[in-house]
Amino acid sequence: MALECLVICRDSEVLGVLRPVFEKLSIVGEFCQGARSGREILESEKYDGILIDCDDLHGGSETLQSIKKTASNRNSVCFAILNGKTTTKQAFELGANFVLQKPVQTVNAMRCLAAAFGQMTRERRRYFRVPVEMTATLVFGEGEEVRAAATNISEGGVAVRFKGKLPKRGLSHVQFTLPGTGDSLQPKVELAWVDGAGNAGLKFRELPQASREQLERWLSTKADYVEAPPSR
Repeated sequence: MALECLVICRDSEVLGVLRPVFEKLSIVGEFCQGARSGREILESEKYDGILIDCDDLHGGSETLQSIKKTASNRNSVCFAILNGKTTTKQAFELGANFVLQKPVQTVNAMRCLAAAFGQMTRERRRYFRVPVEMTATLVFGEGEEVRAAATNISEGGVAVRFKGKLPKRGLSHVQFTLPGTGDSLQPKVELAWVDGAGNAGLKFRELPQASREQLERWLSTKADYVEAPPSR
C-alpha cells in the first residue's frame, strides 16, 4: 500500500522536482496550490506526509502550524519548504519534522523523503484499519459483559457494533480472538466514541507487549506495508 503525501505549493520548479521523486519512491502525491484549499483538504482527508511551501505561498506557515490541531493529520509527518524567510528552527517550532531548502534539488528531496519513510510508515500502520467480522466481549464495571461484533481493527483500537444500550459503569477491557488465529487478546480500553445506532469506537489504553506483537503480525498480513523506500 503506497504512502500518500499532500503538497501545498504553487512553485513550478519545486513541483517539477517532487513529482519524479514521488514516482521513484512509490509515493502517491496530491498537489494543491493554495493554503486555504489545502487547509480544507486537511480537515477531511488523511495523509502520511504533508509538504508545505512556507515562504513563497501566502498562508503557508499558518497552514503548517494548524496541522497539529486537525483531527485527521495531527500525527502526519510534515515537511517545510523554505526560501530564506523562515529559519529551520522556526519551521520546527511551527510543527515541521523535516525541512527542504530552495532551490530544491532532486538528491536533497530524495534523501529527505527517504529519511522520513520509516516515520511515515509507522504512522500508516498506526491508523490503518482492517475490516473484520469477529465476536467481541465488552467488560464493564464489576464484570458486566456485553456481546458485540467487531467491524474493524487497527493498532490503536477497534470499532464494534452492539444491540441495546451500554452499561453506565466504566468500560474495563474487551476480549476477542483475531480471525484465522488462536490469538486471544484482552486489552484494556476506553470508549472513544459512540453513536445512537449501536456503534462504538474503543481505544486501546493498555496492551501487553506480547499481545501488541500478535496484533502487529496479524495486521501486517492484511496490508502491503512499505517498510523501506525502493532502492535508487
